Amino acid sequence: MKHSIVLVDDHLLIAKAIAGIINNMPDFRVMYEAENGKELIDKLSIQSNIPDIILLDISMPVMNGFETCLWLHQNHPDILVMALSMQDDDESLLTMVKNGAKGYMLKNSHPSELEFALKTLIENKIFFPQWATSRFLNNMIKEGKENSSPDFKSKLNEREEEFLHYVCTELTYKEIADKMFCSPRTIDGYRDTLFEKFNVHSRVGLALIAIKLGFHKV
Repeated sequence: MKHSIVLVDDHLLIAKAIAGIINNMPDFRVMYEAENGKELIDKLSIQSNIPDIILLDISMPVMNGFETCLWLHQNHPDILVMALSMQDDDESLLTMVKNGAKGYMLKNSHPSELEFALKTLIENKIFFPQWATSRFLNNMIKEGKENSSPDFKSKLNEREEEFLHYVCTELTYKEIADKMFCSPRTIDGYRDTLFEKFNVHSRVGLALIAIKLGFHKV
């Protein structure tokens, strides 16, 4: 059975070209296309229109990719959202990640790279190419001094710091709960509190903050 994909892009010719590439892949098919976030939301109101993956452009009229990604994270967290954009600046990358994107690809990527990214996204629930990972780390180094100040860390209690250590691992939230000898509901509470403190909306965004603060060093 092929995994279903929805394309959200206001450039119709580009969307059609990408759809043609994906429909030639043995493991994927395009369910439908939308020209902006508002049109996507309208289509998702029909239960049969829920895909496995949404490939999301950033620069769109009516409702852009940043707004759409955040809405999807809040309303359809099980859908894997991957940005597919020409924008390769740090701000766009980090904002999409903070808003819940599980991947980021550039439109000038080779079709084989896109297929590899889609397969990895399905298998691992996350995919970022090497250039994106390097940007993450460089950004962490640049901003580390400000956000690792004693005043900033003083906002965290001991259990929240312990939780941040585990966020950077491959453990599921349930497995983190077992490690911390508490219930999954308690872990959900730590996660939601830290989302609010750091103004992020996904585990990936939280892991970036944890790396920035040095909590990934167990």
